[in-house]
Amino acid sequence: MKAFNKLPGSVRATSGLEQRVWRRLPALLLWGTLLPLLLVGWNHLGFGVTHAKGVLQWDYMMWGVVMLHWTLVLTLAIGCFIVRVMKGPAYVADPYLLANDINVASSAQDDRP
Repeated sequence: MKAFNKLPGSVRATSGLEQRVWRRLPALLLWGTLLPLLLVGWNHLGFGVTHAKGVLQWDYMMWGVVMLHWTLVLTLAIGCFIVRVMKGPAYVADPYLLANDINVASSAQDDRP
């Protein structure tokens, strides 16, 4: 028995915005991570805040921005993946007999000689 049985006659939907977003996610993740870290480096070189408490607060704020960005990109990636799966071909699941079907099936087995 095959794990995935495609439904005969099912067609894939054409890809839309999710395909374009899916392709841009690695670059979006890279630039969204590098830019705040570059700002942290710029600040440590002495071009930004000069007192130690301000530098440390800036570092924590930029790390928070990076973590928020990663969370948003992950959420967007999960959404794109779900849309891509839903637009794919349809699959046949195992049959689920309803109560009426079970009674009919059991009565059919009782009628056998």
